[in-house]
Formats: sequence, C-alpha cells, structure tokens
Amino acid sequence: MTLTTDTPLLLSRLGAELPADRLLTDPATLAAHSRDSAPFSECGTPAAVAVPRTADQVAFVLRTAYELGIPVVPQGARTGLAGAANAVDGCVILSTVAMDRILSVDPANRLVRCEPGVTTRRLGEAVAHHGLTYPPDPASWESCTIGGNIATGAGGICCVKYGVTADYVLGLDLVLPDGRRMRTGRDTAKGVAGYDLTRLIVGSEGTLAVVVGATLALRPARRPALSLLAQFPSLTAAGDAVAAITGAGHTPSALELLDRATTQAIVDLGHPLLRPGSAATLIVESDAADPAADLTAMRLLCETAGAGHVATAATSTEARQIIEARRLVSPALGAYMASRGGGLTAFIEDVAVPRSELPRFIGLIEEIAERHRLKIFTLGHAGDGNLHPTVVFDESDPDEYARARTAYDDIMAAGLDLGGTTTGEHGIGTLKRDWLERELGPVSLELQRGLKRLFDPKNLLNPGKVVTA
Repeated sequence: MTLTTDTPLLLSRLGAELPADRLLTDPATLAAHSRDSAPFSECGTPAAVAVPRTADQVAFVLRTAYELGIPVVPQGARTGLAGAANAVDGCVILSTVAMDRILSVDPANRLVRCEPGVTTRRLGEAVAHHGLTYPPDPASWESCTIGGNIATGAGGICCVKYGVTADYVLGLDLVLPDGRRMRTGRDTAKGVAGYDLTRLIVGSEGTLAVVVGATLALRPARRPALSLLAQFPSLTAAGDAVAAITGAGHTPSALELLDRATTQAIVDLGHPLLRPGSAATLIVESDAADPAADLTAMRLLCETAGAGHVATAATSTEARQIIEARRLVSPALGAYMASRGGGLTAFIEDVAVPRSELPRFIGLIEEIAERHRLKIFTLGHAGDGNLHPTVVFDESDPDEYARARTAYDDIMAAGLDLGGTTTGEHGIGTLKRDWLERELGPVSLELQRGLKRLFDPKNLLNPGKVVTA
C-alpha cells in the first residue's frame, strides 16, 4: 500500500478527538514503530502512531480509519518475530501499550481481568500476591504484553506442563475493524454457547479485531521446583531420553534441549555445570509434589538413554543454577557474535515437529548449517517438539544474507517434511505467509480467507499478514 491523499484528513480527524500526546507523527517515532523484531520481513512507513488509553479511543481510531479507507496495524511491545506488527505504507499504527491497567484479580474464581498493554511479568507479579500464577512464560516475558501474547498465541518454557496462552484466555473485549465493540467468551469455568470466537481471535495476529480487554484463567502458585541437567553423546540418545520421560508418564514443568553449538556457547560463557563436547543437553525441571523423587526417576531414564554427564539439584539454589543454563542462551549467542566482530543478526526461528522426530530434525538443521556455511544454534522445548533454530549472519554481507535466507527456507521445508508445523508459538505474520499456504492446503486456506473477509470486508486491519485476502 502507498501513502494516500487522505492522510491530511486522517490526521485532522484523529487529532480532533485524541489528545496531542496520543497521536504521534514525528519521523523518529514513525521509524521506531515501523516493524517488530523479525528480519527477512518487509515493512512500510506509517502515517501516524495512535497510542490510545481507552477502548473508546481505540474504537474511534478504527471507525475513523475505516470510513476513510486507511489501514490500521495493531501493535504491542514489538517483540514479535514474524513481522505481524510491521507497518504498511500510509497506515495508522495502533499501539495498545498505554492500556496497561490490571482491572481486577478474582481469587475465588481464579480469574484476572486486564487491558492488553499489561506486561506478562507485571501480570504474574500482581496475581502472585493472591497465591496464584499465570503460567504462560514467553522468553520476552519481562517486556512482552498480554495483548501481543494473545495475538500471536505465545507459548514459553513451562508450556510442556501448563499449556500456552490459548489455554488461559476465557474471554475477550474486542473492537472490530469498523469500530464496533463486542465481547467473546465467558467468566465461568465451563461454557460452550455458540462458536468459539475467543479461540479464533487468539493467534489471529490482529487481523480480525483489536483486543482491548482480556479475562484470563489463573492457577494456584506453583510448588518450589528442582531440576537436572543431562548431556548426551548423540542427538539420538537425547531424543531417546525425551521419549522415555514422556512415555513413562512424567510431566516435567520444563524439558528443554540445547544442541551442540548452543551447549558449547554456554560452556564458553563459563557455566560451571556444562561440559564441552556434548552433542546435546537436556534441562529438566519438576515442580511435582515430590520433585526430588521425580527427578531421580528421570535421571535414571537419561542415564539409561546414554547420558554421559548428569547434574541433579538438591536445593533451590542449585535448581536455579541449572535453569540459568537455559536462560544464558541469549547472552551466550551475544558473546559469540561479539567474538566475530559485531554487526551480526541472530534470527530466532520457530518450528514444531512430532517429539519422535526431534533428533532427526536437529540433525537436518546441523546439515543445513554445514551446507550453507553458517552458524545455527538450535534450542527449544523438547517436551512438545517446538524448536528454535537461531541463524547467525551478517546482514551487510549480501552473500551471507542470501545463504541465511535459503537456510531458513530449508529449515521450514525440513520441518514440514517431518510432519511438523511452520510455527509453534511465534506466528505467521508476513515472514511465513507462503509457508502457511503450503502447510494448510487450498480448502483450509480458502476458509481462512473467508473468515478474514467476514470480519474485515475492506481488508484494512493489519492487511497482508497471515493470509492474503
């Protein structure tokens, strides 16, 4: 889309109702809001950034833009990794970060009601005062927002046991593309009245409606957890351990896998428990009623599968040290990139395959890295088969950029060939539109396009994302 002659009229109409600090047009702000955190994804230049504080202001922005035929792109904290929040030329960026109130915590019904701009961390801290927890924990939990989590269907480390964002959204307050308001879902523990529009909106990436409020389910606070770290001489051995743990009926609260490159990067950073030379590392956490006994049983399964080094926590301090190995992935990759001279991009990918295919998939990723002469670090949620291959490359080097883009496509193709999906928790955005069409097939794709047309007949709300109209 290109800039439209209606832009001056748009700014005049919006400025007549929005306070000056809620409508931003300076070039630096427009540039800062032009895209999320995904490389390989095109973005345009917005005409304005609206930062409403109320649902009424959101409805006004959408209604005005709809009347003028101008696209609107919803945004949260822009931590997304699929280009779903990228601007199109001449659009209004609708940022919900200022709608950051926690409206109520209801311990009796284990519910929290909040606005979309509340960060995941702040929500967790607020409900913890009531002895409750909101389990979804994306890696960007300190800064990502609930609205963004809902838009992308975010997951996290503990989703192997506790599920993903979609499992906790009971109801949504929405504004439709034309400015109409509606509510979906319920406050009750059970309810099946009508089509499940709530689950339809979760993961729709701001293409169907704008979330202005959410009712979320809570759980009792988690028990203190213990953890273990196991290193393996082969990917097959690590995969066998994952299969044995899940097959024996264990439900670890985290079951994370690091490949050879990622393990070595954390070793190089100086983590005291990791040893060099391992093909794969598993990090397992248990918050069961008796976590020590649970970990003892899982340790035996790891050793039977061929683990050459296992460290088991006996105290909460030791448990935190083991989990720290997983949280050190980003600093370790940063240190690696700094050792190459800086100026590099680390693109965190998101592919899910059946758990039984994890060893084969990681092996294929290692082959792809070697074939394209790239460094690819693979980590992920082994308990549910969701991996995050991270391609490190120099965007200023045209040849390396091209090899990285080809490697990305090869990883997508390998995941689909193994019966997987192109995204487990990051979403489609613009980055994976073509891959989604390959994954869905023509009948499903046409139904999804029909849903988009039903909600947004003018194709003005976050156009060009997920499915093309």
